Amino acid sequence: MKVPFAIPECGDDEINKVIDVIRSGWLTTASQCAQFENDFAEFVGSKHALAVNSATAALHLGLEALGVVAGDKVIVPTMTFTSSAEVVRYLHADPIFVDCDADTFCITADLAYKAIKCQQNLRNNPERENEKQKIKAIIPVHFGGHACEMDSLCTLAKDFKLKIMEDAAHALPTRYNDKLIGTIGDVTCFSFYANKTITTAEGGMLCTDNEKVANRVKTMRLHGINRDIWDRFTTGASWEYDVIAPGFKYNMPDLNAALGIQQLKKAHKFREKRQGIAEIYYKELKDIPGLTLPRLHCTMEDHSWYLFVVLIDPSETIHSIDRNQFITEMTKRQIGTSVHYKPLHLMTYYKKQYDLDPDNFPNANRIFKQCVSLPMFSAMTEDQLGYVIASIKKILL
Repeated sequence: MKVPFAIPECGDDEINKVIDVIRSGWLTTASQCAQFENDFAEFVGSKHALAVNSATAALHLGLEALGVVAGDKVIVPTMTFTSSAEVVRYLHADPIFVDCDADTFCITADLAYKAIKCQQNLRNNPERENEKQKIKAIIPVHFGGHACEMDSLCTLAKDFKLKIMEDAAHALPTRYNDKLIGTIGDVTCFSFYANKTITTAEGGMLCTDNEKVANRVKTMRLHGINRDIWDRFTTGASWEYDVIAPGFKYNMPDLNAALGIQQLKKAHKFREKRQGIAEIYYKELKDIPGLTLPRLHCTMEDHSWYLFVVLIDPSETIHSIDRNQFITEMTKRQIGTSVHYKPLHLMTYYKKQYDLDPDNFPNANRIFKQCVSLPMFSAMTEDQLGYVIASIKKILL
């Protein structure tokens, strides 16, 4: 049997909706995109939902709209995909990397506070004059679908007058304090990449309740033009438009939005199916020596279960198997796995650019050496799940 790490779950609803768009003769950004935005805003409870062509685009636009400029600094967890940090560099600002919580792999207010205080101390050191830039924002990443502890982060941000842009690429639909992630920070950014909980093949969404931020994103996502393109090409509409800023090409086509409209209708069902898979993993894989299952600081129902990340400690496994050997054995059995993530402080660019000391990130270092993500997707069959579990037991027992 062959089990992929992840595949999207699409049916006739998605296929027919995309076919309708193709037959309409309008493939790029138009009415379907507008509908997807309206549906998504209602779904998460935000005033504005703005569709773009990737979560990376959403993160970039969000920081730009929040006023991050060259010379600013932004707090970013090291345990994340590079997009969370690279968008800071797009604006010629600098990320300040922080370690993660040992259980949830998320950023915490305590870790962010230490980074803020460290930066403040530089103001009293003349030899490090060039590192005195102002911290402007925090980017909490809801790792794997587990929400960060947002109340304490919001309090910290308020105390130090910082903006919060949530990286919610993993967090649809994730709940925190009985509401969906999407309205807590100043900006929240979602991903609809092919392996996410819902997909538009490629795509992202930026949510905000801030009118000024929303208007800036609307302009900057399409070349800095002051009118939506479909308005300019509607029969009878004026051709006139203006470029009011040097914007970007980040719009979402209707083909992608059509897929998203149908996927969003199934988001809660998809999450429930993923939770069911997680529950079976917990039941069948508990008490295996050297295997640590995800440790939650939330309920099963509040987690999106985008990822199911386990840790493998070779000093405790029966056969002294480490993470890489485990992956090799799973690959032999045609089972897809992944690693989330190699921390950014270990990546060549960031390590050299900021002279990062790995000893400052003990939790992320330990997690990286041991972490492996098991197959997790809503279309997973009972036979596939059973095969994965049986294979893990054969390898580790």
